[in-house]
Amino acid sequence: MSMSLGKVAVLMGGRSAEREVSLMSGRGVLKALQASGVDAQAFDPAERDLGELKKEGFDRCFIALHGRYGEDGTVQGALELLGVPYTGSGVMASSIAMDKTMTKRVWLAEGLPTPRYVLVKRQQLGQVQGDELVRALGLPMIIKPAREGSSIGVTKVTEVAQIAAALQQAAACDADILCEQCIVGDEVTCPVLGEGDAARALPVIRIVAPQGNYDYQNKYFTDDTQYLVPCGLPAGEEVAIQALVVKAYQVLGCRGWGRIDVMIDAATRQPYLLEINTSPGMTGHSLVPMSARADGMSYEQLCLHLLQGATLDNPVEAQA
Repeated sequence: MSMSLGKVAVLMGGRSAEREVSLMSGRGVLKALQASGVDAQAFDPAERDLGELKKEGFDRCFIALHGRYGEDGTVQGALELLGVPYTGSGVMASSIAMDKTMTKRVWLAEGLPTPRYVLVKRQQLGQVQGDELVRALGLPMIIKPAREGSSIGVTKVTEVAQIAAALQQAAACDADILCEQCIVGDEVTCPVLGEGDAARALPVIRIVAPQGNYDYQNKYFTDDTQYLVPCGLPAGEEVAIQALVVKAYQVLGCRGWGRIDVMIDAATRQPYLLEINTSPGMTGHSLVPMSARADGMSYEQLCLHLLQGATLDNPVEAQA
């Protein structure tokens, strides 16, 4: 079976702020594919020209890049032009999903629940009134770059005095800053596999971080954060969240895989969609492999499954 997958490039590293995490993901995927008998090789787009993929006869790519240039539609577009099938979402879905504000606009247009937000442009920073943001969103609020992953540049603001510094920190990462109502309650995440009507949710993971602070350091380098699978939510809630995330994934036109972060309001038990990750982590700490394992799918099986689904936005035209 693995022979039919041909010569495979595992794209890892890249130029985004998440390079370090991408290298961890890529090494894990590479090892798993090679252990399954796949002719897989590492390929770092920060060090090599993507055109070499075609020249060297690669048949498909496993995208283990995170963040800008890797999951924002850029690499996907390059691979479309080269005609090399790749894992995960296509150009438009990747591009929209990378932009948290654009994602929220689509979800809101489809009537899906997501926290209230205000978009601030970097050039407007001087005019932003902290108390106006508080009136719109309440406290605490979350301030984050619209297009960065792994909790980079994210601040949970609990008083007006902290707003200016939080905006500056986010503005250092992105020209668009997303200020968002902070939902207090259970934090969960749920992976989705597949495409369209065949998309299905894996088990929900509940995240219990020290002091409720799930930041970059906790995400990748500490073992203090607890990930609960089964998630232990009240009966019916997990099923409802799975249905919600599948819908959220479908309306963005995602394919292959993704992971959607959700907050459940402690008072009302209403789930709110936070964001979607279309190139989730595949490190030892990562959540999609953990959820898949709870569903009876090993890390190696997950990697093979994703690779087998590698395609192009327009596969028929690409072969013509």
